Amino acid sequence: MGFLKKLNSKYLKLKLKHSPQQNLFYGFLTYIVVGFILLSLPIFQKTSAPFLDHLFTATSAVSTTGLVTISIFDSYNFGGQFIIMLLFQLGGIGYLTFTTFMLLSTTKRITRWHKAILNSEFTLPISIKIKDFLKSVVIFTTIMEVIGAILFFIAFKMDGMDNYPAIWNAIFHSVSAFCTAGFSLFNSGFIDYLDNGFINFIISFLAIGGSLGFIVVTDFVLWFKNKTHKLSFTTKIILIGLSILLSIAFLFFYFYEPSITNLDGSTRTYAAFFQAMSAMTTVGFNTLDFGSFTTPILIATVFLMYVGASPSGTAGGLKITTLTAVFSIIKSRLRGSQQITFFGRVIPLERLYIATSSFIFYTSLIFLGIFVLTFSEDFNLEKIIFEVASALGTVGISMGITGDLSAVGKITIILLMFIGRLGVLTFGLAIWSRSISESEHMVIEGDIAV
Repeated sequence: MGFLKKLNSKYLKLKLKHSPQQNLFYGFLTYIVVGFILLSLPIFQKTSAPFLDHLFTATSAVSTTGLVTISIFDSYNFGGQFIIMLLFQLGGIGYLTFTTFMLLSTTKRITRWHKAILNSEFTLPISIKIKDFLKSVVIFTTIMEVIGAILFFIAFKMDGMDNYPAIWNAIFHSVSAFCTAGFSLFNSGFIDYLDNGFINFIISFLAIGGSLGFIVVTDFVLWFKNKTHKLSFTTKIILIGLSILLSIAFLFFYFYEPSITNLDGSTRTYAAFFQAMSAMTTVGFNTLDFGSFTTPILIATVFLMYVGASPSGTAGGLKITTLTAVFSIIKSRLRGSQQITFFGRVIPLERLYIATSSFIFYTSLIFLGIFVLTFSEDFNLEKIIFEVASALGTVGISMGITGDLSAVGKITIILLMFIGRLGVLTFGLAIWSRSISESEHMVIEGDIAV
Protein backbone atom coordinates (compact mmCIF):
# COMPACT_ATOMS: atom_id res chain seq x y z
CA MET A 1 0.00 0.00 0.00
CA GLY A 2 2.87 2.36 0.82
CA PHE A 3 4.38 1.80 -2.60
CA LEU A 4 1.05 2.57 -4.31
CA LYS A 5 0.67 5.80 -2.32
CA LYS A 6 4.16 6.94 -3.31
CA LEU A 7 3.47 6.05 -6.95
CA ASN A 8 0.18 7.96 -6.88
CA SER A 9 1.90 10.96 -5.25
CA LYS A 10 4.56 11.03 -7.96
CA TYR A 11 1.87 10.75 -10.64
CA LEU A 12 -0.04 13.70 -9.14
CA LYS A 13 3.10 15.85 -9.09
CA LEU A 14 3.92 14.86 -12.66
CA LYS A 15 0.48 15.70 -14.06
CA LEU A 16 0.33 19.05 -12.22
CA LYS A 17 3.77 19.91 -13.56
CA HIS A 18 2.56 19.79 -17.17
CA SER A 19 0.15 22.08 -19.00
CA PRO A 20 -3.36 20.83 -19.92
CA GLN A 21 -2.24 20.40 -23.53
CA GLN A 22 0.76 18.34 -22.47
CA ASN A 23 -1.47 16.18 -20.26
CA LEU A 24 -3.72 15.54 -23.25
CA PHE A 25 -0.68 14.70 -25.36
CA TYR A 26 0.64 12.16 -22.86
CA GLY A 27 -2.86 10.85 -22.11
CA PHE A 28 -3.69 9.92 -25.70
CA LEU A 29 -0.13 8.68 -26.19
CA THR A 30 -0.61 6.37 -23.19
CA TYR A 31 -3.80 4.97 -24.73
CA ILE A 32 -1.90 4.24 -27.94
CA VAL A 33 1.09 2.63 -26.22
CA VAL A 34 -1.10 0.40 -24.03
CA GLY A 35 -3.21 -0.57 -27.04
CA PHE A 36 -0.10 -1.31 -29.10
CA ILE A 37 1.35 -3.55 -26.39
CA LEU A 38 -1.90 -5.49 -26.00
CA LEU A 39 -2.43 -5.92 -29.75
CA SER A 40 1.16 -7.17 -30.07
CA LEU A 41 0.46 -10.08 -27.71
CA PRO A 42 -0.12 -13.38 -29.55
CA ILE A 43 -3.08 -14.15 -27.26
CA PHE A 44 -5.10 -11.44 -29.07
CA GLN A 45 -4.05 -12.40 -32.59
CA LYS A 46 -5.25 -14.84 -35.22
CA THR A 47 -2.12 -14.39 -37.32
CA SER A 48 1.15 -12.61 -36.59
CA ALA A 49 1.90 -9.19 -38.11
CA PRO A 50 4.81 -6.72 -37.91
CA PHE A 51 4.92 -4.53 -34.78
CA LEU A 52 4.55 -1.38 -36.91
CA ASP A 53 1.18 -2.61 -38.13
CA HIS A 54 -0.02 -3.11 -34.54
CA LEU A 55 1.16 0.41 -33.69
CA PHE A 56 -0.62 1.71 -36.79
CA THR A 57 -3.85 -0.05 -35.76
CA ALA A 58 -3.69 1.23 -32.16
CA THR A 59 -3.07 4.81 -33.31
CA SER A 60 -5.83 4.60 -35.90
CA ALA A 61 -8.25 3.33 -33.24
CA VAL A 62 -7.45 5.94 -30.59
CA SER A 63 -7.56 8.69 -33.20
CA THR A 64 -10.90 7.25 -34.50
CA THR A 65 -9.53 7.25 -38.03
CA GLY A 66 -10.08 3.76 -39.40
CA LEU A 67 -7.13 3.53 -41.79
CA VAL A 68 -5.65 0.04 -41.50
CA THR A 69 -2.64 -1.74 -42.96
CA ILE A 70 -3.92 -5.23 -42.06
CA SER A 71 -7.34 -6.87 -41.90
CA ILE A 72 -8.93 -6.42 -38.47
CA PHE A 73 -11.06 -9.56 -38.81
CA ASP A 74 -8.27 -11.80 -40.18
CA SER A 75 -5.51 -10.51 -37.88
CA TYR A 76 -7.21 -10.26 -34.46
CA ASN A 77 -9.43 -12.65 -32.52
CA PHE A 78 -12.41 -11.55 -30.42
CA GLY A 79 -10.14 -10.24 -27.64
CA GLY A 80 -8.08 -8.17 -30.08
CA GLN A 81 -11.21 -6.81 -31.77
CA PHE A 82 -12.64 -5.88 -28.36
CA ILE A 83 -9.44 -3.98 -27.47
CA ILE A 84 -9.66 -2.07 -30.75
CA MET A 85 -13.30 -1.20 -30.03
CA LEU A 86 -12.37 -0.02 -26.54
CA LEU A 87 -9.61 2.16 -27.98
CA PHE A 88 -11.84 3.96 -30.45
CA GLN A 89 -14.56 4.29 -27.79
CA LEU A 90 -12.07 6.06 -25.51
CA GLY A 91 -10.74 8.09 -28.42
CA GLY A 92 -14.25 9.05 -29.48
CA ILE A 93 -15.56 10.40 -26.18
CA GLY A 94 -12.25 12.03 -25.26
CA TYR A 95 -9.48 11.76 -22.68
CA LEU A 96 -10.71 11.69 -19.05
CA THR A 97 -14.35 12.21 -20.11
CA PHE A 98 -15.70 8.99 -18.60
CA THR A 99 -13.51 9.08 -15.47
CA THR A 100 -14.45 12.72 -14.82
CA PHE A 101 -18.13 11.86 -15.29
CA MET A 102 -17.79 9.08 -12.69
CA LEU A 103 -16.03 11.50 -10.34
CA LEU A 104 -18.82 14.02 -10.85
CA SER A 105 -21.46 11.34 -10.23
CA THR A 106 -19.92 10.21 -6.93
CA THR A 107 -18.52 13.43 -5.43
CA LYS A 108 -20.74 15.98 -7.22
CA ARG A 109 -17.64 18.03 -8.02
CA ILE A 110 -14.60 17.90 -10.27
CA THR A 111 -11.08 19.10 -9.56
CA ARG A 112 -9.52 22.16 -11.17
CA TRP A 113 -7.09 19.84 -12.94
CA HIS A 114 -9.89 17.83 -14.54
CA LYS A 115 -11.69 21.03 -15.51
CA ALA A 116 -8.53 22.48 -17.09
CA ILE A 117 -7.94 19.33 -19.14
CA LEU A 118 -11.53 19.17 -20.37
CA ASN A 119 -11.64 22.88 -21.21
CA SER A 120 -8.46 22.38 -23.21
CA GLU A 121 -9.85 19.38 -25.11
CA PHE A 122 -13.39 20.65 -25.64
CA THR A 123 -13.95 24.19 -26.89
CA LEU A 124 -17.27 25.28 -25.37
CA PRO A 125 -19.35 28.45 -25.71
CA ILE A 126 -19.78 30.39 -22.46
CA SER A 127 -23.47 29.43 -22.30
CA ILE A 128 -22.60 25.76 -21.64
CA LYS A 129 -21.10 24.56 -18.35
CA ILE A 130 -18.62 21.69 -18.29
CA LYS A 131 -20.81 19.63 -15.90
CA ASP A 132 -23.83 19.79 -18.22
CA PHE A 133 -21.57 19.02 -21.16
CA LEU A 134 -20.06 15.92 -19.52
CA LYS A 135 -23.47 14.47 -18.69
CA SER A 136 -24.60 14.98 -22.29
CA VAL A 137 -21.48 13.29 -23.66
CA VAL A 138 -21.81 10.08 -21.62
CA ILE A 139 -25.61 9.76 -21.66
CA PHE A 140 -26.01 10.66 -25.36
CA THR A 141 -23.16 8.32 -26.35
CA THR A 142 -24.71 5.42 -24.43
CA ILE A 143 -28.20 6.00 -25.84
CA MET A 144 -27.02 6.35 -29.43
CA GLU A 145 -24.74 3.32 -29.34
CA VAL A 146 -27.40 1.09 -27.74
CA ILE A 147 -29.97 2.17 -30.34
CA GLY A 148 -27.40 1.65 -33.09
CA ALA A 149 -26.52 -1.85 -31.86
CA ILE A 150 -30.18 -2.89 -31.75
CA LEU A 151 -30.81 -1.56 -35.27
CA PHE A 152 -27.63 -3.18 -36.62
CA PHE A 153 -28.59 -6.51 -35.05
CA ILE A 154 -32.00 -6.39 -36.76
CA ALA A 155 -30.37 -5.44 -40.08
CA PHE A 156 -27.75 -8.19 -39.92
CA LYS A 157 -30.36 -10.80 -38.95
CA MET A 158 -32.52 -9.71 -41.88
CA ASP A 159 -29.45 -10.22 -44.06
CA GLY A 160 -29.15 -13.83 -42.86
CA MET A 161 -26.36 -13.51 -40.27
CA ASP A 162 -26.29 -15.97 -37.33
CA ASN A 163 -27.04 -14.75 -33.80
CA TYR A 164 -23.52 -14.51 -32.30
CA PRO A 165 -21.85 -12.83 -35.30
CA ALA A 166 -24.87 -10.51 -35.60
CA ILE A 167 -24.59 -9.45 -31.93
CA TRP A 168 -20.86 -8.78 -32.04
CA ASN A 169 -20.95 -7.07 -35.45
CA ALA A 170 -23.87 -4.93 -34.28
CA ILE A 171 -22.05 -3.72 -31.15
CA PHE A 172 -18.69 -3.19 -32.88
CA HIS A 173 -20.09 -1.26 -35.85
CA SER A 174 -22.46 0.80 -33.72
CA VAL A 175 -19.61 2.09 -31.57
CA SER A 176 -17.42 2.54 -34.64
CA ALA A 177 -20.08 4.52 -36.53
CA PHE A 178 -21.01 6.81 -33.63
CA CYS A 179 -17.36 7.51 -32.79
CA THR A 180 -16.79 8.09 -36.53
CA ALA A 181 -13.97 5.55 -36.23
CA GLY A 182 -14.44 3.81 -39.60
CA PHE A 183 -13.34 0.39 -38.31
CA SER A 184 -15.15 -2.58 -39.79
CA LEU A 185 -15.01 -6.34 -39.34
CA PHE A 186 -15.84 -6.72 -43.04
CA ASN A 187 -12.76 -6.77 -45.26
CA SER A 188 -14.63 -4.96 -48.03
CA GLY A 189 -16.18 -2.42 -45.64
CA PHE A 190 -19.86 -1.84 -46.44
CA ILE A 191 -19.52 -2.19 -50.21
CA ASP A 192 -21.76 -5.28 -50.07
CA TYR A 193 -24.49 -3.12 -48.53
CA LEU A 194 -24.56 -0.48 -51.26
CA ASP A 195 -28.27 -0.94 -51.94
CA ASN A 196 -29.29 -1.75 -48.35
CA GLY A 197 -31.25 1.34 -47.31
CA PHE A 198 -31.63 0.21 -43.70
CA ILE A 199 -27.89 -0.16 -43.04
CA ASN A 200 -27.18 3.06 -44.97
CA PHE A 201 -29.64 4.81 -42.64
CA ILE A 202 -28.20 3.30 -39.44
CA ILE A 203 -24.64 4.37 -40.21
CA SER A 204 -25.73 7.85 -41.35
CA PHE A 205 -27.89 8.28 -38.23
CA LEU A 206 -25.02 7.35 -35.90
CA ALA A 207 -22.28 9.21 -37.77
CA ILE A 208 -24.24 12.45 -38.08
CA GLY A 209 -25.27 12.17 -34.43
CA GLY A 210 -21.65 11.83 -33.33
CA SER A 211 -20.22 14.39 -35.72
CA LEU A 212 -22.76 17.11 -34.88
CA GLY A 213 -20.86 17.37 -31.63
CA PHE A 214 -21.81 17.30 -27.99
CA ILE A 215 -22.15 21.09 -27.93
CA VAL A 216 -25.25 20.82 -30.12
CA VAL A 217 -26.63 17.96 -28.03
CA THR A 218 -26.04 19.79 -24.74
CA ASP A 219 -27.59 22.95 -26.17
CA PHE A 220 -30.77 21.12 -27.19
CA VAL A 221 -31.00 19.28 -23.86
CA LEU A 222 -30.77 22.59 -21.97
CA TRP A 223 -33.34 24.12 -24.32
CA PHE A 224 -35.67 21.15 -23.79
CA LYS A 225 -35.37 21.48 -20.01
CA ASN A 226 -35.70 25.24 -20.02
CA LYS A 227 -37.41 26.94 -22.95
CA THR A 228 -35.83 30.27 -21.96
CA HIS A 229 -32.40 28.83 -22.85
CA LYS A 230 -31.33 30.08 -26.25
CA LEU A 231 -29.36 27.94 -28.67
CA SER A 232 -25.79 29.17 -28.87
CA PHE A 233 -24.36 30.89 -31.92
CA THR A 234 -21.97 27.93 -32.23
CA THR A 235 -24.84 25.46 -32.51
CA LYS A 236 -26.55 27.52 -35.20
CA ILE A 237 -23.33 27.74 -37.27
CA ILE A 238 -22.76 23.99 -36.95
CA LEU A 239 -26.30 23.08 -38.02
CA ILE A 240 -26.37 25.54 -40.93
CA GLY A 241 -22.83 24.75 -42.08
CA LEU A 242 -23.25 20.98 -41.96
CA SER A 243 -26.61 21.13 -43.75
CA ILE A 244 -25.32 23.35 -46.55
CA LEU A 245 -22.06 21.48 -47.18
CA LEU A 246 -23.68 18.04 -46.99
CA SER A 247 -26.50 19.06 -49.37
CA ILE A 248 -24.10 20.53 -51.94
CA ALA A 249 -21.81 17.50 -51.69
CA PHE A 250 -24.73 15.11 -52.11
CA LEU A 251 -25.92 16.89 -55.29
CA PHE A 252 -22.38 17.00 -56.66
CA PHE A 253 -21.88 13.25 -56.10
CA TYR A 254 -25.36 12.45 -57.40
CA PHE A 255 -25.04 14.30 -60.71
CA TYR A 256 -21.33 14.23 -61.55
CA GLU A 257 -19.77 10.95 -60.39
CA PRO A 258 -20.11 8.33 -63.19
CA SER A 259 -19.91 5.33 -60.83
CA ILE A 260 -22.94 6.81 -59.03
CA THR A 261 -24.90 8.21 -62.00
CA ASN A 262 -24.81 4.74 -63.58
CA LEU A 263 -26.75 3.31 -60.63
CA ASP A 264 -30.53 2.99 -60.67
CA GLY A 265 -33.27 4.48 -58.50
CA SER A 266 -32.83 4.56 -54.74
CA THR A 267 -29.38 2.91 -54.92
CA ARG A 268 -28.06 6.02 -56.66
CA THR A 269 -29.46 8.21 -53.88
CA TYR A 270 -28.02 5.97 -51.16
CA ALA A 271 -24.58 5.94 -52.81
CA ALA A 272 -24.39 9.70 -53.35
CA PHE A 273 -25.52 10.60 -49.85
CA PHE A 274 -23.46 7.92 -48.09
CA GLN A 275 -20.10 8.85 -49.68
CA ALA A 276 -20.68 12.57 -49.06
CA MET A 277 -21.82 11.90 -45.49
CA SER A 278 -18.86 9.60 -44.82
CA ALA A 279 -16.32 12.24 -45.85
CA MET A 280 -18.11 15.12 -44.13
CA THR A 281 -18.67 13.36 -40.79
CA THR A 282 -15.23 11.66 -41.06
CA VAL A 283 -16.87 8.30 -40.26
CA GLY A 284 -14.70 6.67 -42.93
CA PHE A 285 -17.06 3.95 -44.15
CA ASN A 286 -17.71 3.54 -47.87
CA THR A 287 -20.12 1.61 -50.07
CA LEU A 288 -18.19 2.38 -53.25
CA ASP A 289 -14.49 2.21 -54.15
CA PHE A 290 -13.06 5.75 -53.97
CA GLY A 291 -10.20 4.57 -56.16
CA SER A 292 -12.61 4.50 -59.10
CA PHE A 293 -13.89 8.07 -58.62
CA THR A 294 -13.11 10.87 -61.08
CA THR A 295 -10.65 13.62 -60.16
CA PRO A 296 -13.25 16.40 -59.55
CA ILE A 297 -15.14 14.17 -57.11
CA LEU A 298 -11.90 13.19 -55.36
CA ILE A 299 -11.05 16.89 -54.95
CA ALA A 300 -14.51 17.51 -53.51
CA THR A 301 -14.01 14.57 -51.12
CA VAL A 302 -10.62 15.91 -50.01
CA PHE A 303 -12.28 19.27 -49.27
CA LEU A 304 -14.98 17.56 -47.19
CA MET A 305 -12.36 15.59 -45.25
CA TYR A 306 -10.36 18.80 -44.80
CA VAL A 307 -13.32 20.69 -43.33
CA GLY A 308 -14.77 17.86 -41.23
CA ALA A 309 -17.76 18.50 -38.96
CA SER A 310 -18.16 20.27 -35.63
CA PRO A 311 -15.87 20.91 -32.64
CA SER A 312 -16.20 18.95 -29.39
CA GLY A 313 -17.65 15.93 -31.17
CA THR A 314 -16.39 12.61 -32.51
CA ALA A 315 -15.50 13.93 -35.97
CA GLY A 316 -12.12 15.22 -37.12
CA GLY A 317 -11.06 17.78 -39.69
CA LEU A 318 -10.46 21.52 -39.50
CA LYS A 319 -14.07 22.04 -38.23
CA ILE A 320 -16.98 23.99 -39.71
CA THR A 321 -16.70 26.73 -37.08
CA THR A 322 -13.03 27.33 -37.92
CA LEU A 323 -13.79 27.60 -41.63
CA THR A 324 -16.67 29.97 -40.82
CA ALA A 325 -14.36 32.23 -38.79
CA VAL A 326 -11.73 32.32 -41.56
CA PHE A 327 -14.43 33.04 -44.16
CA SER A 328 -15.75 35.85 -41.95
CA ILE A 329 -12.30 37.43 -41.74
CA ILE A 330 -11.95 37.42 -45.52
CA LYS A 331 -15.48 38.75 -46.07
CA SER A 332 -15.11 41.54 -43.50
CA ARG A 333 -11.72 42.61 -44.84
CA LEU A 334 -12.97 42.71 -48.43
CA ARG A 335 -15.86 44.93 -47.29
CA GLY A 336 -13.48 47.17 -45.36
CA SER A 337 -15.19 46.44 -42.04
CA GLN A 338 -13.24 46.92 -38.81
CA GLN A 339 -15.21 44.19 -37.04
CA ILE A 340 -15.32 40.54 -38.01
CA THR A 341 -18.95 39.47 -38.18
CA PHE A 342 -21.04 36.50 -39.28
CA PHE A 343 -24.84 36.55 -39.45
CA GLY A 344 -24.75 39.93 -37.75
CA ARG A 345 -22.74 38.68 -34.77
CA VAL A 346 -19.27 39.98 -33.89
CA ILE A 347 -16.79 37.12 -33.48
CA PRO A 348 -14.44 37.62 -30.48
CA LEU A 349 -10.82 38.38 -31.35
CA GLU A 350 -9.55 35.42 -29.31
CA ARG A 351 -11.66 32.99 -31.36
CA LEU A 352 -10.34 34.55 -34.57
CA TYR A 353 -6.74 34.03 -33.42
CA ILE A 354 -7.50 30.39 -32.67
CA ALA A 355 -9.27 29.89 -36.01
CA THR A 356 -6.54 31.45 -38.14
CA SER A 357 -3.80 29.59 -36.23
CA SER A 358 -5.65 26.29 -36.69
CA PHE A 359 -6.22 26.99 -40.38
CA ILE A 360 -2.57 27.79 -41.06
CA PHE A 361 -1.14 24.97 -38.93
CA TYR A 362 -3.60 22.38 -40.26
CA THR A 363 -2.96 23.32 -43.90
CA SER A 364 0.80 23.35 -43.32
CA LEU A 365 0.70 19.83 -41.86
CA ILE A 366 -1.20 18.55 -44.90
CA PHE A 367 1.43 20.00 -47.23
CA LEU A 368 4.23 18.60 -45.05
CA GLY A 369 2.63 15.15 -45.03
CA ILE A 370 2.22 15.20 -48.81
CA PHE A 371 5.82 16.33 -49.22
CA VAL A 372 7.17 13.45 -47.09
CA LEU A 373 5.05 10.80 -48.81
CA THR A 374 6.08 11.96 -52.29
CA PHE A 375 9.65 11.10 -51.25
CA SER A 376 8.93 7.76 -49.57
CA GLU A 377 6.16 6.34 -51.79
CA ASP A 378 5.73 5.49 -55.49
CA PHE A 379 2.01 6.30 -55.70
CA ASN A 380 0.67 9.13 -57.80
CA LEU A 381 0.08 12.53 -56.20
CA GLU A 382 -3.70 12.16 -56.26
CA LYS A 383 -3.63 9.09 -54.00
CA ILE A 384 -1.06 10.64 -51.65
CA ILE A 385 -3.09 13.84 -51.18
CA PHE A 386 -6.19 11.76 -50.47
CA GLU A 387 -4.37 9.56 -47.92
CA VAL A 388 -2.84 12.52 -46.06
CA ALA A 389 -6.15 14.43 -45.90
CA SER A 390 -7.87 11.28 -44.64
CA ALA A 391 -5.22 10.69 -41.95
CA LEU A 392 -5.04 14.23 -40.55
CA GLY A 393 -8.82 14.59 -40.76
CA THR A 394 -9.15 11.22 -38.94
CA VAL A 395 -11.52 10.09 -41.71
CA GLY A 396 -10.31 6.64 -42.69
CA ILE A 397 -11.35 6.34 -46.32
CA SER A 398 -8.56 5.49 -48.73
CA MET A 399 -7.85 4.94 -52.40
CA GLY A 400 -6.36 1.57 -51.47
CA ILE A 401 -2.73 2.44 -50.74
CA THR A 402 -2.63 2.20 -46.91
CA GLY A 403 -1.53 -1.43 -46.74
CA ASP A 404 1.22 -0.86 -49.32
CA LEU A 405 2.87 2.10 -47.60
CA SER A 406 6.56 1.86 -46.73
CA ALA A 407 7.74 2.01 -43.12
CA VAL A 408 8.40 5.75 -43.49
CA GLY A 409 4.95 6.22 -45.02
CA LYS A 410 3.25 4.32 -42.18
CA ILE A 411 5.10 6.33 -39.52
CA THR A 412 4.12 9.57 -41.28
CA ILE A 413 0.45 8.54 -41.34
CA ILE A 414 0.67 7.46 -37.68
CA LEU A 415 1.93 10.93 -36.70
CA LEU A 416 -0.76 12.65 -38.77
CA MET A 417 -3.54 10.54 -37.24
CA PHE A 418 -2.26 11.27 -33.72
CA ILE A 419 -2.04 15.01 -34.37
CA GLY A 420 -5.46 14.97 -36.00
CA ARG A 421 -7.07 13.41 -32.93
CA LEU A 422 -5.19 15.59 -30.47
CA GLY A 423 -5.96 18.74 -32.46
CA VAL A 424 -3.32 20.73 -34.30
CA LEU A 425 -3.24 23.61 -31.81
CA THR A 426 -3.24 21.30 -28.78
CA PHE A 427 -0.34 19.42 -30.34
CA GLY A 428 1.53 22.66 -31.01
CA LEU A 429 0.96 23.98 -27.49
CA ALA A 430 1.99 20.63 -25.98
CA ILE A 431 5.29 20.73 -27.88
CA TRP A 432 6.15 24.43 -27.72
CA SER A 433 4.35 25.91 -24.71
CA ARG A 434 7.37 25.76 -22.41
CA SER A 435 9.78 27.31 -24.89
CA ILE A 436 7.25 30.04 -25.68
CA SER A 437 6.75 30.96 -22.01
CA GLU A 438 10.49 31.02 -21.40
CA SER A 439 11.11 33.44 -24.27
CA GLU A 440 8.23 35.87 -23.63
CA HIS A 441 10.47 38.36 -21.79
CA MET A 442 12.68 38.61 -24.89
CA VAL A 443 9.85 39.76 -27.19
CA ILE A 444 10.46 43.06 -28.99
CA GLU A 445 7.69 44.82 -30.90
CA GLY A 446 8.23 45.06 -34.67
CA ASP A 447 6.34 45.82 -37.84
CA ILE A 448 5.78 43.67 -40.89
CA ALA A 449 4.33 44.57 -44.28
CA VAL A 450 1.54 42.23 -45.42
